[in-house]
Amino acid sequence: MARKKSKKKTRRSPRSRSRKASLVLALVISAVAAVYAAVGVWFVHHPREWVISQQEKHPLLSAALLWVGNPVGDITDALNMTGRDVVYEYDEMAPHGSVLFAGSPVRTSSKAPSDIRILDRGEFIIGWSDSLRHPVWCAYHVVKDASHIERERPNFTKDKQVPLCPNPKDYYKSGYDRGHMAPNHAIASRYGEAQQKLSFLMTNVAPQTPQLNRGVWRVLEHRIADLWTARYGEIWVVVGCTPSKDGEKIPGTDIDVPSAFYQVIIAQEGLDIRMLATYFPAETKWNAWAARHIISVDELEEITGLDFNPDLPDFIERPLEAELPTRLWPIRASDIFRQILLRFK
Repeated sequence: MARKKSKKKTRRSPRSRSRKASLVLALVISAVAAVYAAVGVWFVHHPREWVISQQEKHPLLSAALLWVGNPVGDITDALNMTGRDVVYEYDEMAPHGSVLFAGSPVRTSSKAPSDIRILDRGEFIIGWSDSLRHPVWCAYHVVKDASHIERERPNFTKDKQVPLCPNPKDYYKSGYDRGHMAPNHAIASRYGEAQQKLSFLMTNVAPQTPQLNRGVWRVLEHRIADLWTARYGEIWVVVGCTPSKDGEKIPGTDIDVPSAFYQVIIAQEGLDIRMLATYFPAETKWNAWAARHIISVDELEEITGLDFNPDLPDFIERPLEAELPTRLWPIRASDIFRQILLRFK
């Protein structure tokens, strides 16, 4: 009589059970982290006023969501996975090679000084104020190809054509940087040494706190010049500042200390115009995220007393300026690591 083969129970070794438990734990942790990141990204894509209200109501929870939502959202936005831009079709081609996209800013209220005059620097234009002794705005454009080698930064010099232009020494030990309006990197790499020297005239400078000038402001300047031009081609920018609210001056001078700085950025891809505005109070921290400082152009016009892009027809200007984007523009996937490294330079 044939014997029946006995069935032996397969016992898992303690090591095997440990591996399985570790795998399950890793999957659970990964799932929780993914949900946490997703909620954080959802949180930071709300309008700025809503986020601020949540910070006041739930400070600890808001801090935790901002901590993960800002860096993760910065990457997912750049990869075009989250957020939205303000983009409208326009049947006229962009004015390639021109400093201005649709006219220079026009004063509309007393919030802007009444003595703005134009200083034409070739590849950038300055709206200068003698009463403030710094620019109110500056318009520049950045072409796609960086065809010039950046030379050593020249010294800041007084603009001899503007009698009330400050002396570079007026900023010495003031606690403020000599903040470029038309940025050195974009101008030098696109238009060469002569234009770079013009950008170091003190008529292209406004008092800027070091944490803003060397932090998020610098990161945004490099995004414009290096990352967005690579994807969208030529970029048009109006950069500027709002006068001090309480009459603050650089100590020992009559140079106004701005309360905030802003940028209006425009690109045209095919027939699609995209527009973005950011607004940074002077006390903005160096490690701030630019996407948290996006505002509509309409709101910026109300703050500054200026009309940006006045030559755009109303049918395209109104929707572009009224709508609020929720992200900075996407970039090429191949540039994502360059974007990440910008925050550590």
